Amino acid sequence: MLKIYDTLTRSKREFIPLIPGEVRMYVCGMTVYDHCHLGHARVLVVFDSVMRWLQTLGYKVTYVRNITDIDDKIIRRALENQEHFGALTARYIQAMEEDATALGVINPSFEPRATEYIDSMIAMIKSLLDKGLAYAASNGDVFYDVRRFPNYGKLSGKSLDDLRAGERVEIDTNKRDPLDFVLWKAAKPDEPSWDSPWGKGRPGWHIECSAMSGHYLGEQFDIHGGGQDLQFPHHENEIAQSEGVHGHTHVNYWMHNGFVRVDNEKMSKSLGNFFTVREVLVRYQPEVVRFFIVRAHYRSPLNYSDAHLNDARSALERLYTVLKNHAPSHESDAATVTIDWKNDAYAQRFILAMNDDFNTPEAVAVLFDLASEANRTGDARYARLLKSLGGILGLLQQSPQHYLQQQVQQQDGLYSAEEIENMIQQRLQARKEKNFAQADALRQQLAEAGIVLEDSPQGTTWRRQ
Repeated sequence: MLKIYDTLTRSKREFIPLIPGEVRMYVCGMTVYDHCHLGHARVLVVFDSVMRWLQTLGYKVTYVRNITDIDDKIIRRALENQEHFGALTARYIQAMEEDATALGVINPSFEPRATEYIDSMIAMIKSLLDKGLAYAASNGDVFYDVRRFPNYGKLSGKSLDDLRAGERVEIDTNKRDPLDFVLWKAAKPDEPSWDSPWGKGRPGWHIECSAMSGHYLGEQFDIHGGGQDLQFPHHENEIAQSEGVHGHTHVNYWMHNGFVRVDNEKMSKSLGNFFTVREVLVRYQPEVVRFFIVRAHYRSPLNYSDAHLNDARSALERLYTVLKNHAPSHESDAATVTIDWKNDAYAQRFILAMNDDFNTPEAVAVLFDLASEANRTGDARYARLLKSLGGILGLLQQSPQHYLQQQVQQQDGLYSAEEIENMIQQRLQARKEKNFAQADALRQQLAEAGIVLEDSPQGTTWRRQ
């Protein structure tokens, strides 16, 4: 039975969907004013893995991941670039989709953009005003009155007084309480705006997720996910908005993935210590980055360093080498098998790991045990099962030969695939002419560049070391 760590109750809870056989899940996506960094990549990969496992368990999954395409950062960047905010966001939405595809992330069921749901947000704000949970300020802004929502702070575990004492709160003379948050922002000169009952303006950040999740998943749904940094205030405010309007529980299970850290600090654009996905993919194959993410538990901090990525690359290469060496010769891509979940010991361990709050590190450990067994016995069944279970994590689906030959690091002097093949042919010709010194010299030349040649009766293949 699947158990999920629920941030709200701070405990692992047996997962019982609201509708038997179906799962409705919403994940806060990207604010598209720049390229995605590794923190964003972690959100994409973590909840892609969650969706894959839920589908493996037989659930029909409706997965919604929103796009924030209007906010202060977007407006500021568009003004700096002297371009329309829509052109800016379109460019970075395309870049985000390219990054997600490279990382093996399956498209969500729906990917709504905030600007497409302004009317829904306005309707929700009207309802909050009617219920006395919000108020319109004299300057045209509309604020949520947090003191009117008795359960405010239940996700973060803090009382309003604790929050007042411990949080830096923006001072705004239009607010009744410094913790009140904006639902609608009055238009400023040179900013995009929409008509509303309170004048021209645009929605606050928090209201968009309440409106879009409700549109696609209803007043109450199963899982809401996002990065740990969204727990407060974003998700706290979502609860206040949605439960304030509907009068009942908004989400059954709250999931938050841990930070990506660099030198023991959270990776973020504001700290200037971030690496974009594109920068990392110049040096590492996308599957290496995905493997680096999934072999850590999603709730744990993920420590970024070249050493950790290099280790991930070496580990993934070991798995692909097993697939290459132990698949039948006519199955160079190590064809998958139907998994016997009830009777196969490795499959049983895998399902127990994933059902324990998506424990991907333990699931990855099963993959390495399978690889060891394949090496020990030479039995192709273990290689096939290795690929089948790896596929559930979005791993090991490339041709082993193709993967092992890909250029994983850009550096001066590294041979291209075409150059390597030419040198292999030169070596073959030298051996035919019994010029073994030249053949050995060519092998050594490639070895010094990290290229390993493997001779067999079927010919010579190569891989990068």
